Amino acid sequence: MDFTRRGFLGTASLAVASLAIVRPGMASVSAPRKLEFHNTHTGESLAATYWADGAYVPEAMAAIKKVLRDHRDGAEHDIDPKLLDLLVVLRGKLDTTARYEVISGYRSPHSNGLMHEASSGVAKHSLHMEGRAIDIRVPGRDLTLVHNAALALKGGGVGYYPASDFVHVDCGKVRHWGQRREA
Repeated sequence: MDFTRRGFLGTASLAVASLAIVRPGMASVSAPRKLEFHNTHTGESLAATYWADGAYVPEAMAAIKKVLRDHRDGAEHDIDPKLLDLLVVLRGKLDTTARYEVISGYRSPHSNGLMHEASSGVAKHSLHMEGRAIDIRVPGRDLTLVHNAALALKGGGVGYYPASDFVHVDCGKVRHWGQRREA
């Protein structure tokens, strides 16, 4: 074992780096991670263990990519694993095993462009186009509770759309929009 300053700093750096892998609220890095989705536009549902034995499961990631595809034109895009991990933590914070009702997952640039032209509430460079954002609701949980729980995680962007009955969650920079409500 190297007890020099350089050796100590190297060991400390590895320890800090390994801690960065664990997301807040995750019980264990190696514990299987499962999510359930119901796409409100296509009617498709999926329950998938997307992380097991220390790795992302390719078949599950492909199935998630399909169920979260752009319902307007059928385009698919890889979904950022960080977004999925954030959704696992959010479910834990909400103390539920309910599936996520998906209003919007991936959006193709074409679909997003049409939506942006029709509404000022759709970002021109939306993270939906990168597979890094999702619009959801959670059965059995008040929308305000979902919003506040997502904000508390500080895991990325959170948008509150009570008139449309969904919360936007993404794994981009920490930011929020829409009015925060007390539960």
